[in-house]
Amino acid sequence: MLLAITDDEGEQKVIVLPVTHTPPNDAAHAVEIPAATKRRLGLDDERSWIVVSESNRFTWPGPDLRPTKSGDPTSVAFGLLPKALFEEVRAKWLALFAARKTRVVPRTE
Repeated sequence: MLLAITDDEGEQKVIVLPVTHTPPNDAAHAVEIPAATKRRLGLDDERSWIVVSESNRFTWPGPDLRPTKSGDPTSVAFGLLPKALFEEVRAKWLALFAARKTRVVPRTE
């Protein structure tokens, strides 16, 4: 999650970076999630990347998220990234943002 705000109606809006199994065309646009981190977060064993060139905006928790526990909307948060991984994601996102090479995609709200 990049940003969370509460709007005037009391709804929480978030901007999140997507995770994908598709390898990036440009290494500057994604960060691979280490296998140990994926295991700790309860994710699958396939290679995955955090996409830093695109983000999604929606009302939290929103229908575009998949709960890890059926019927429990709070289970969409898997946990925190290790500090070094978070800092790598942050640095790459900030570099692309400064170069105006990021985009925000509005999702189901």
